[in-house]
Amino acid sequence: MKKLILSNEHEELGAKMIDFAGYYMPIQYEGVKAEHYTVRNKVGVFDVSHMGEVFISGDKSEEFLQYITSNDVSKLSPGKVQYTYLPNTDGGIVDDLLLYMISKDNYLLVLNASNIEKDLEWIKKNNNFDCQIDDKSAEYSLLAIQGPQSIQLLREITDLALNDIKYYNFKIGNIAGINNVIISRTGYTGELGFELYVNNNDVKDLWNILFNTSIELKPIGLAARDTLRLEKGFCLYGNDIDESTSPIEAGLGWVTKFTKDFINSDFLKNQQINGVKRKLVGLELLDRGIARKDYCILNKGEEKIGVITSGTMSPTLGKSIALGYINSEYIEENKELFILIRNKKIKAKITSLPFVKNNE
Repeated sequence: MKKLILSNEHEELGAKMIDFAGYYMPIQYEGVKAEHYTVRNKVGVFDVSHMGEVFISGDKSEEFLQYITSNDVSKLSPGKVQYTYLPNTDGGIVDDLLLYMISKDNYLLVLNASNIEKDLEWIKKNNNFDCQIDDKSAEYSLLAIQGPQSIQLLREITDLALNDIKYYNFKIGNIAGINNVIISRTGYTGELGFELYVNNNDVKDLWNILFNTSIELKPIGLAARDTLRLEKGFCLYGNDIDESTSPIEAGLGWVTKFTKDFINSDFLKNQQINGVKRKLVGLELLDRGIARKDYCILNKGEEKIGVITSGTMSPTLGKSIALGYINSEYIEENKELFILIRNKKIKAKITSLPFVKNNE
């Protein structure tokens, strides 16, 4: 397993550490519920330095990225971020990612940790545009400061006008005397928050400074990150989307722009026009139980009509929630269905996403 630069700090804080995507990662500290509430109501910090950072540059970098990603790269300008994905040639998704425009002909791709090697192979394979591809994943650490008090906390250690950084925008500047920090108004929680990309040599100093402001900051593990993202209906690669799931089925049509040609765009456009046989939906369990990945979804006649991809007990709502793919003919809000949990049929209903609304 690869270790984070801050591994010792996490262990000293009492973190439970696990193998996640080949990295030794903190799964929780004081407990999932407490950490979840901290992010929803105050402010917490995630060490997500396992994520990949790959820079793309060259005269044809926009043209290259238009070809390999689904969103419209021409809409970006320096300082803007885009959620997008890499479509494969079989109707599925190589990875979902964030795309940053640093400057003209200079972009940053932020990749899922488990997919870095695969993504790089795919990107290089499709680089017919003479672009430079620089994998700097091993040089960067990434701290996500998430929660309603995040601006208040960061104001104490930077002179940057944080309110001027709109959602899905970023600036490169100084935080706590550390230069060239990418300060991004993004996150995987749906809360007000920022993600800080910093050189590995500076991350320990930044970590210590963050915990020495007048705002109480708590470390948050991957388990709470999962409950937070699920309440917002955000897809998790490997669960809700993968190489075999269609982005149209997964509700990613909003980042699939057919104003341009990209890998497998004709196939996906056909799906968009003619519809798909199944779709990703939100589910609320009406009886006691927690839906787990790969559990079957049944109709009243006990026929299998879908499958769960993610599920948890929502700390915010106090209800069991899930995401799952269901045959399109059965999709209707509040429609009653059943989830098979340990050979027991548990009542559930389809509900709108996100489960927890407002905030960012």
